[in-house]
Amino acid sequence: MADYINTMIKPMLEGAQITILLFLIAILASIPLGFLLTLAAKSRIKPISWLAQTYIYLMRGTPLLLQLLFICFGLPLLPIIGDYLVLDRFVAACLGFILNYAAYFAEIFRGGLLAIDKGQYEASQVLGLNKWQTMTRIILPQMFRIALPAVSNESVTLVKDTALLYAVAVPELLHFAQTAVNRDFTIVPFFIAGIIYLIITLLLTILFKWLEKRFKFE
Repeated sequence: MADYINTMIKPMLEGAQITILLFLIAILASIPLGFLLTLAAKSRIKPISWLAQTYIYLMRGTPLLLQLLFICFGLPLLPIIGDYLVLDRFVAACLGFILNYAAYFAEIFRGGLLAIDKGQYEASQVLGLNKWQTMTRIILPQMFRIALPAVSNESVTLVKDTALLYAVAVPELLHFAQTAVNRDFTIVPFFIAGIIYLIITLLLTILFKWLEKRFKFE
């Protein structure tokens, strides 16, 4: 059994690298995009606010799997422009995750802004701070501190959602586990994949707990 596990570990760790790479790309791109969507949704320019809110509603209201399938297989079928929208599967998957999770982070940041007492704005005016100073020095630090636990939870969900890459034929961790199960007629690869996912989410949880303490959330 030990020899069998050793033969499986290498390809599954290679799949885990794809999982981690997708996570890093998605999280680093979707968080700032989500914040921009929050600002756009709160814009006083109605068309911009409406477009941002509609985008958030559509991305949160439809399954991530459907969005991935549309980007990977639907876009190339569009008339006239479809030939120019054929993307590498991994690139298409990254795009789908970024666009989807940006909408969720936008709602998290919106909740963080709503949680800030209006007295903070009034106090900033009393101190003579302009709108930019108020936002960057007073509001945003508090917003991120409030939103951090929710961002942590959403990040853990993102790690688990990377298993959806299997549906668009990107060889990630679950792909190698399923291949081993079909080949060897044993469920051991699923247990190994589960352990790897647990290790990744544990490390991520520890990181965010450290960040919460670092920013003195409690």
